[in-house]
Amino acid sequence: MTQLSTPLKALFVGAAFVVIVAGMRTAEAVLVPFLLSVFIAVISTPFLFWLQRVRVPSTVAVFLIIGVIVALAIGLGVLVSNSLDDFISNLPIYELRLRDEMVLVLDWLSKFGIEISRDGLLEYFDPGKAMQLAGSTLKGVGNVLSNIFLILLTVVFILFEASGFRAKLQTILADPDRSLPHFSRFSDTLKQYMVIKTLVSIATGIIIAVWLAILGVDYPLLWGVLAFALNYVPNIGSIIAAVPAVLLALIQVGGQTAILAAIGYVVVNLVMGNAVEPRFMGRHLGLSTLVVFLSLVFWGWVLGPVGMLLSVPLTMTVKIALESQEDTKWIAVMLGPQKELAD
Repeated sequence: MTQLSTPLKALFVGAAFVVIVAGMRTAEAVLVPFLLSVFIAVISTPFLFWLQRVRVPSTVAVFLIIGVIVALAIGLGVLVSNSLDDFISNLPIYELRLRDEMVLVLDWLSKFGIEISRDGLLEYFDPGKAMQLAGSTLKGVGNVLSNIFLILLTVVFILFEASGFRAKLQTILADPDRSLPHFSRFSDTLKQYMVIKTLVSIATGIIIAVWLAILGVDYPLLWGVLAFALNYVPNIGSIIAAVPAVLLALIQVGGQTAILAAIGYVVVNLVMGNAVEPRFMGRHLGLSTLVVFLSLVFWGWVLGPVGMLLSVPLTMTVKIALESQEDTKWIAVMLGPQKELAD
């Protein structure tokens, strides 16, 4: 059999990638709930194994975990759904107020001889778009979660399969003693990343919600949920989450409160991102800022708002898989931040 040249191999790989991406976009309605199911199942697996270790039967353990997930989903839905509907219905009013605030700023700048065209500024920079993005993102997540029964049913089957998956791998692999450590390393690292990132994101969301409630900003629970979701996107996620809440604080309460809200976001994300996460997760689980941004754009384009929220976990899954094999470890290094080279 003739060997393909390197350019021809690259052409075939590129063509296969385009076909796969096109298929993913076409199957978005099915793929997004499935990915959410896998995401929930990966986070739940350590708790399932812990319950099994303390002699809880597998069936009981799975349904205990599903019960907790359902209770959390219902509680969060009741708390947030009214706020989300209220916020979306008030978006036109908030956008008008933001435009008025911009006019005041432009008038103030003109006193110092700085003339900026109002129409030109609004054409290239419209702060109301940030609030629309926040609303559409949360609404998109809510629409996907309307398939909660299908998602939870898939989670149940994944959790039932999890305990016997290792035995199946041992049966199908030609050399299980050599290959299984790679699968175990990939699985353990992925679970560690998902669980720790989720716990840190929950803490971030709670602190942000409490801080905004103290400042008197409307819909603090909504902004807490947005901070929780976008905390999965390092570096730029906290900025995206902060912008609509800070703008709302500006038009609702005033400039001083907006500054305090912004300071709260900065402090929380600095502490969580630079102290808490590295302590428990390790610095080897990072991504470069460019890769984070490109993954956000790519997965958002392929899978919509939920793809944006899952962009970094999906990219981290690819990186961890690449790290587990010596042949592809160099690609994982390219995806990682500069500080990994120093370590």
